Amino acid sequence: MIENAHVVTVSGDEYPDGHIVIEGDRITAVGSGKAPVQDGERIDGAGCLATPGLVNTHHHLYQWASQGMAVDSTLFDWLTTLYKPWSKMDAEVVAGAATAGLGWLAKSGCTTSADHHYLFPKGRGDLFAAGIEAAREVGVRFHPCRGSMDRGESQGGLPPDEVVEDLDTVLAETEAAIDRYHDPSPGSMLRVGVAPCSPFSVTRELMVESARLARAKGVRLHTHLAETLDEEEHTTEQFGMTPAEYMDSIGWLGPDVWLAHCVHLRDTDVKRLAETGTGTAHCPSSNARLGAGIARVADLLKEGATVGLGVDGPASAEFVPLAGELRQAIYLQRARYGPTALTARQALEMATLGGARCLGRDADLGTLEPGKLADVALWRVDGFRAAVDDPVVAFAFGPTPPLARLLVGGRTVVDADTLVTVPQDEAGRRGADAHRRLMRLAEEVL
Repeated sequence: MIENAHVVTVSGDEYPDGHIVIEGDRITAVGSGKAPVQDGERIDGAGCLATPGLVNTHHHLYQWASQGMAVDSTLFDWLTTLYKPWSKMDAEVVAGAATAGLGWLAKSGCTTSADHHYLFPKGRGDLFAAGIEAAREVGVRFHPCRGSMDRGESQGGLPPDEVVEDLDTVLAETEAAIDRYHDPSPGSMLRVGVAPCSPFSVTRELMVESARLARAKGVRLHTHLAETLDEEEHTTEQFGMTPAEYMDSIGWLGPDVWLAHCVHLRDTDVKRLAETGTGTAHCPSSNARLGAGIARVADLLKEGATVGLGVDGPASAEFVPLAGELRQAIYLQRARYGPTALTARQALEMATLGGARCLGRDADLGTLEPGKLADVALWRVDGFRAAVDDPVVAFAFGPTPPLARLLVGGRTVVDADTLVTVPQDEAGRRGADAHRRLMRLAEEVL
């Protein structure tokens, strides 16, 4: 039982002096005043804001091991710099990077995270399994997406030929990952997505066959789209269409699809994403770090499109907390459209319910309501932050507040702003070790 907190349900109601009752992994009551039951652990939420756990809709966990590189590069230059070291990563690198990355996300209020892993060097161990095991240890819900690239430089793609896979291998490995790991149950801690990397690194055939496989298996589709003007120029030259038009032409828009970035959209693209129910993972810090631009989030929301927040890979958004992306989203939208473009509560909805919708989890996640899974973030907004009367504004506009408690399915993952599932210092060391190992592996061949 959480009591005495300012409870923001996101579904509509707010309770300035509210309670949340959790039984097992589900919420059974939310309302004003004291909890209606007496038995159980009591958490005093005085001075705290209670929100749904945040949902990270786009990430590349392995990139924790390659932070601080190509820091002044555009996306294409950044990628061509990093493909080589990434091509030498092994399961040990991924395990350490994923543990640190997911621990960092949990410390910023994240209870559910997607991950887009699209490089699978041969003979380097089971990289997909390494990320899944890290998520199990940290204790967050995990949506790993089996990514792929099959269009190297010799076929007009961006990545070097040595880091791509062939079509048959990609489809076989993706199907095997779904069959082994995907859990479609309502309380699932693990769901698998299908995620060819991008229009400039994947053939049309792989895009089409990936969609066919995902829909046959009942799983979701994910890819990068319209992140930079370079991508638009590349897609227009190769296919005679904008990135969004290309996706539409091959059946890649729909309510089972969410797309990362979508920075450079035309008016017709914005309307089409909304019409088809296609989700967008907005990653404001990464887009700013790479100089990619500011996504048309305000326009997407006005059209009724689904938009969630994502951190993106740590190598293009070093140490960015997921909660901090609310502030970044608000500020960048206002810089582009004016001070009414995005409110604190709209940003919070994107980070919770919007993200849950992108991942197809809104029936069970994204709001604080009876029957929903007990994924709850309890933020400290007292002390200095108490100078702001509205705790949602204090949370969204300021630096990320400390976490009093983070619950995933009613289980404590962060307590008193400290990761407790994996010892916090150990998680940090694993990430640093992963970086050092990747650099050593890269030096052996570069």
